[in-house]
Amino acid sequence: MKLRVIDIETTGAGPDAEIVEIGLVDVLLEDEQARLLPPQARLYRPERGIPPEIIAVHHLTPAKLAREPVCSPDEIAAFVRDGAPDVLVAHNCDFERGFIKDAHTGGLPWVCTYKGALRVWPEAPRHSNQVLRYWRGHELDPALAMPPHRAGPDAWVTAHILNDLLAAASVEDLVQWTREPRLLARIPFGKHRGSAWGEAPADYLQWMARQGDMDPDTVWNARRELERRTVAS
Repeated sequence: MKLRVIDIETTGAGPDAEIVEIGLVDVLLEDEQARLLPPQARLYRPERGIPPEIIAVHHLTPAKLAREPVCSPDEIAAFVRDGAPDVLVAHNCDFERGFIKDAHTGGLPWVCTYKGALRVWPEAPRHSNQVLRYWRGHELDPALAMPPHRAGPDAWVTAHILNDLLAAASVEDLVQWTREPRLLARIPFGKHRGSAWGEAPADYLQWMARQGDMDPDTVWNARRELERRTVAS
């Protein structure tokens, strides 16, 4: 099985944002062992410029990208699907999927290592890929893992997080968790912020479960806890 880890750098997050870099790392599962291939990356020229606050994150300036091609749908499809991966992977893949559509991937399944990490390591101090990198004790070659906020290095870091997750969960589990809302270990706001879901009063959870304008993942977690209590009673 070939799992293709994807990372992108963009001109922002809005509807007019464009991809300026795509990075990938192939993770080959052979006899229950994972083999990570070196990262690859391609640069692209945006047609609408890059805001300075975004340049400050990845340091890709219009001048650096002036001779690169524009990231067309055909470019995305060719880069993402070349070599026939079985599964696509990204950390917080909802962001990547805002740019890399099913039409580009042929409907390949995705794994979100962020959602997987929330399930497997709820005790982690945070669940960003760089925090998990150091929390998991990865001392990675700077030539491959640096600098952060560049597509190739970030994909390399995410590939190592994926490898760790595969020691605790199957690919099928990770795909299923990706299709579900985030599993939150603790209540993220309000007077019970920081409490475990099992510690919250039932009437508070019932109030959360009725909210139509609340973060859907939070509502889902409240309902999940209520269902758990119903089954346990």
